[in-house]
Amino acid sequence: MTFIKNNAKKISFQGAHGAYSDLACREMFPNLETVPCHTFEDAFTTVQTGVTDLAMIPIDNTLAGRVADVHHLMPKSGLSIVGEHFLKIEHALLGIKGARIEDLKHVHSHIHALPQCKNIIKELKLTPHVHADTAGAAQEISTRMDKAHGAIASTLAAQIYNLDILRPNVQDADHNTTRFVVLSPQAYVPPLEDGKVFITSFIFSVRNIPAALYKAMGGFATNGINMGKLESYVNPQFQVAQFYVEVMGHPDETSLKLAMEELAFYAKDVSVLGTYEAHPRRGL
Repeated sequence: MTFIKNNAKKISFQGAHGAYSDLACREMFPNLETVPCHTFEDAFTTVQTGVTDLAMIPIDNTLAGRVADVHHLMPKSGLSIVGEHFLKIEHALLGIKGARIEDLKHVHSHIHALPQCKNIIKELKLTPHVHADTAGAAQEISTRMDKAHGAIASTLAAQIYNLDILRPNVQDADHNTTRFVVLSPQAYVPPLEDGKVFITSFIFSVRNIPAALYKAMGGFATNGINMGKLESYVNPQFQVAQFYVEVMGHPDETSLKLAMEELAFYAKDVSVLGTYEAHPRRGL
């Protein structure tokens, strides 16, 4: 992709190798080395300090909702959103080599993955155990070497940690999808092209005037701008701190320019986080 520097070599993600974020990195950037990080903040820091060139960060899931920590980190990071990727989540039930499905008594996985696989857990009468991420759970059972303990994780994790796939596609819902954004230390706005759909993400706070949010959003409606996301975030005092917005539009389009100009009358601290091409799985 054109926003990647010619010498780009590494992309960071939160989790262990084999996590779904790792899988998203490999799908979108098969030629880059993936670098695991313990926390989201660590993944941001690796890009900020030049250890990696990009970061792949989950932002929404169709079942679990938004990833709240990420939205708080992005505005302060100084990084720009330069792309997005949609990954269908296909959970697999994993066991150590030689284990049979009837051997299992316990299952390990992420706090969000376990409720996404309630049917198989109930069917097999497994005791669930929560881990920081799915791949970390797979890694642990690979070292535990106990046939009674399995993990719910990706098939990539099975390959990495030399585990058997006891049953693929154990998720309850087929529409389970996670949306990721790609972060870069350099802003990149792709050229406006006919036939392509672009997303522009930005944050703002409203001024202390009556109906400020309604008025701030009015310019997008009158200029025919489709708003895909509007979310509010509060500070520790439970006051509205800022809004995160995604609209369908490119900054070189007159309609978006006019809408952003109107926004400035009623909002403050407007900061564009990035403009990027919409992923095909948006279903536009």
